[in-house]
Amino acid sequence: MKRGLEILNRLEASYPGSARDLCALQFATPYQLLIATILSAQCTDERVNSTTATLFEVCGSPQEMNKMSQEVLESLIYSTGFYKNKSRNILEMTKVLLSRYGGEVPDTMEALTALPGVGRKTANVVLSVAFSMPGLPVDTHVGRLALRLGLTKEKDPVKVERDLMSWVPPDQTGVLSLRLILHGRSICVARKPRCGICKLADLCPSSTLV
Repeated sequence: MKRGLEILNRLEASYPGSARDLCALQFATPYQLLIATILSAQCTDERVNSTTATLFEVCGSPQEMNKMSQEVLESLIYSTGFYKNKSRNILEMTKVLLSRYGGEVPDTMEALTALPGVGRKTANVVLSVAFSMPGLPVDTHVGRLALRLGLTKEKDPVKVERDLMSWVPPDQTGVLSLRLILHGRSICVARKPRCGICKLADLCPSSTLV
């Protein structure tokens, strides 16, 4: 897809860097990124980072987290919302990591999505950011921009991921997702896209300038 590759090139020029560079979540290990991504559901990255700054001082490893009670963990992650479900999933996921993988985070989609509380989007974040492997997380920004740019006709995240993965170079999948997120937050916003300053406007079938 020639137009798609040109979109990739322009997004790279606007938002340079690797997937790890562009990821807004702060972490030191794959396990910490996994925790931060779980916490990011229905929560801002800024709030997650302020929460994990304290959380990871107390329990930044599976071994430390495994000693944590659910009540204490709930109090530490309360501000991220849905803290009861998140704390339960984190503790159950940690137990599985320790029992099956010696505390190491696996690096396959199948193994990651088998962990409690880990869906496909979270797994793709870990694969692409922590392990520099192919993975294309589809959130609301990615889904919206993929539709507007005519890169898919689908609304289901798994189908959007499939359509994008069919032509995006494997080593570009993670950074594409993050660049679309950044572009969606700053330029191609949900209610009133800023087509007048968008560097993709001439390539976008939804642009008000075309």
